[in-house]
Order: sequence, then C-alpha cells, then structure tokens
Amino acid sequence: MTGWPAQPVIYEIDTAVWLGDLSRAAGQLVTLAGVTGSDWDAMTPDGANAVWLMGVWERSPAGLALTNANQELQASFREALPDLRPEDVIGSPYCVRRYVADDMFGGRSGLAAARAALAARGVRLILDYVPNHVAPDHPWVMSDPELFVRGSEDDLRADPAGWVAAGGQVLAHGRDPYFPPWPDVVQLNAFSPAMRAATVETLADIASQCDGIRCDMAMLMINDIFAKTWGTRAGAAPPEEFWPAVIGELRGQHPQVVLVAEAYWDMESELQQQGFDFCYDKRLYDRIIEEDASAVRDHLRADPGYQARLLRFLENHDEPRVASRMNPAAERAAAVSIATLPGATLWYEGQFEGRRVRPPVFLARRPDEPADTELAAWYERLLAIVAGHGVRAGTWRLLEADGWPDNQSCRNLLAWSWSGADDARHVVVVNLSGQPAQGQIPLGWPDLPGRDWRLEDLLSGAMFVRDGGELAGPGLFVDLEPWQYHVLSPR
Repeated sequence: MTGWPAQPVIYEIDTAVWLGDLSRAAGQLVTLAGVTGSDWDAMTPDGANAVWLMGVWERSPAGLALTNANQELQASFREALPDLRPEDVIGSPYCVRRYVADDMFGGRSGLAAARAALAARGVRLILDYVPNHVAPDHPWVMSDPELFVRGSEDDLRADPAGWVAAGGQVLAHGRDPYFPPWPDVVQLNAFSPAMRAATVETLADIASQCDGIRCDMAMLMINDIFAKTWGTRAGAAPPEEFWPAVIGELRGQHPQVVLVAEAYWDMESELQQQGFDFCYDKRLYDRIIEEDASAVRDHLRADPGYQARLLRFLENHDEPRVASRMNPAAERAAAVSIATLPGATLWYEGQFEGRRVRPPVFLARRPDEPADTELAAWYERLLAIVAGHGVRAGTWRLLEADGWPDNQSCRNLLAWSWSGADDARHVVVVNLSGQPAQGQIPLGWPDLPGRDWRLEDLLSGAMFVRDGGELAGPGLFVDLEPWQYHVLSPR
C-alpha cells in the first residue's frame, strides 16, 4: 500500500464488541479471519483511510480477576449493560498480558487476515500500544524486573493501593500524576535504558503487523511528567527524551508507520516535536461539545502546520457518545466542523447510528439500541462528499465573519476555506449555536471580482449565485438557522 494521506480519516472499532455482535448474528464464533466481505465493507465507510482495531492484544487473566472483584467497576458495567452476564466481562484491553493478538480474536493469523482485508479496500490498519504499564502477569515481570518502577516491602505495607507483590518483588501500580493508581497494571520505568530498548522491540513487532500505532497516554513518558509522577523512584532522568529515543530507532526499521499520540494537558505541540505524526485535539473536542463558537474560533487561530498534525474527534472509546451530549441538529453541525478541518479525523463505530451508550472497554457486549438509519446515511454521505470532492485538499484558511452594530450573531459563525489544485476551492460555514446567525464573510481570493459565481452547497444541493466583487468585500452574506451549515463549492 502506498504512503499515508496527509490528513487521514480514521474509523475506530471496539474489536471485542464488534466480533461479539457478528458472532451472535452468525450463531457461532467469528474471529478476524472469519469476518465476511460485506461486514468489512460496512466497517470501511467511503472516505475512511484507516481502521483502528481497538483492543486486539492478549488480555490479562490477573487483570480480569481484579476487575471481577471490583464492585465499583461491576456497577458501571451494569449501568451500561443492565442484563450483564459473567462472560460479558473479558478484562481491559489496556491491561496487556502480551502484545500478541488474542486467541479469542483469531490470533496473529486472524490479525494478518484483517490487515489483508482492509488493504484490499485501500484502508490501513491501526493498533494500540500502551507505553506506561503492562499487566501484572506480563512475562517481563518475571524475566526483566529492571523494566519497572520497584519498591520495597515497606512501601507495600505503607501504601498497598500503590504497590503490589508480583514476580517475587514489589512493583508500583501504573498511574498518572493526578489520579489514584490503576489497580490492574504495573508501572514501567521510562528512565530505564532496558525499558526503552524493550519498547523499541515491541513497537517494531507491532509495526510489522499494521500501518499505524496509537500510543495510549503518550504524554506520561515525557521526562518532566514522568519525574513529577515518580520522583526519585525512577532514578535520574536520561538526557534524551523517551519518545525521540524510541521513535528514532523505530523509524529506522519501519519508516512508513504512522504514530498517533493520545495527548492531554496541552502537550500536543511537544509530542509532535518529539516525533508523533498526530496528537489528540482534546481542547477542540471540549469547546465544540460546550457549543462555544468563540472558543472554537480562537482555538483554530493556531498555526496551520500544527493543526494539520492534530486528531479531531467527537467520540472515541474514552468519551461519552456524542448523541448523549448534543441534540441531533447540534451534532450534525459539530460533525461538519470536524469533517472539514485540517488534521486527521476520528470516528467511532456506533456514532453514525446514533448510539447513546458507550460500552466500557472491559466488555464484549453492548446493549441493543435502535439504529438511526437516517443519521447513519447522513454521516456516510458527509464523509463521502468531503473525500470525493477533495474538500480538505490544498491550503486551509480561517475566515472571519463580520456583523452589524445591531446584530452580532456573527459571533456564532465558524468559517474557513480550502484552496486546492486546479482551482478547486471550498468554503465551510457553520452556525454553532441554537439561535439564528447572520454575517458577511470576505473570501479573500483575488480573482473573485468581475464575474458572477455559482456556489453549490454540496450537502443540501442548494445553488447560490453571487457577485464576485461582493464575495471579495464586504463578503459572502450568510443567514443560517440554528445549527445550520454550508459546504460550498464556488464555480
């Protein structure tokens, strides 16, 4: 398969839940090797460049035992799945026992079959890596204790929630600096040279089985953050940062693999500089969910080169379903925004159908919910139109909407343009509010004056004819109802 597109569209699938659905429909176990062509087609919507099979690695029996004993987790499972059965709970995909595709999903050969099925459709495969921790029964616990943050029997007695006896030693539970430890995992030591070498080896093996790797909580491995979390427990920080050291070695073996960082705490720019191709844009997510057009606009004033390496989303397995947080009209306006901005975009299986319950990642089954077929068709058309018309091709520019002294509803308008090759251009305007909004948006293209322009709305099919001089200044006049949007193609 050729190199990645500059701004990939990624479709995330909860592997266990998806295969569970297929198995129940088929009346027999379906692994990745047994997925039918039509089911792969359904999971590769037009416009998608990659599928992220979330949670394919071997899950930990020790982690599952801790999960089953945790009453708080069990209560959250029943809240999401009221008819919960014991077999529905399979453990966390981020409590990894081994980086080998789990037998329940078809093992390594099943994963290879999935990659081949996706490649036949021109779609790349993304898999997970968890750099911060592993399961307490991971083979490294017995074979390579120097890879971990280690303590003493005194630590275990003083803080049993923070430490665990495993492999004949006392190891720290995995954590970040702001929350209690995770009870089902043990902490790797980012400052350990042996651990960095083991990370390179593991990532290289993963990269041989896929086209992209999503790194969980990647910012935890940055020297300053790791030192803040562990202090002297981890030893002295090496002179070189974790990710540049690891990624430099990985790129020598797999130069084409795309790396995606799950990133928070405004660490996106630093992680980009340390070698990641794309980083989560959680700030944009928060501002769109809060329906704050001004904050979104300010966010989009960032350098376009930086924005082109962000990952935009409305849902993923860690966030609530967008249908449970926004009304249907607002969700569509938000989706148009995400779909037409620079950077990578991420869409979560079930989002298109309007699912409202986010299944915990520990489960292999989710509740039955009626599919919103109209919404699904709308989403699929949105992605297909954006891809088919090259809406995100070329140069992106944030546009400003002007109003009038007695009408400042323009503040709720978001607008941007794309200028591609062969005179292909597009203008996107979104009313990110529950009130009508009007404004004038200067388009700024020098060839506009002197002729009439036809502007086709690619989503609605509406056609507008406007004078080029007016489009250049004072600008394109728009009058949008609450949550309305335009994706315009000038001709």
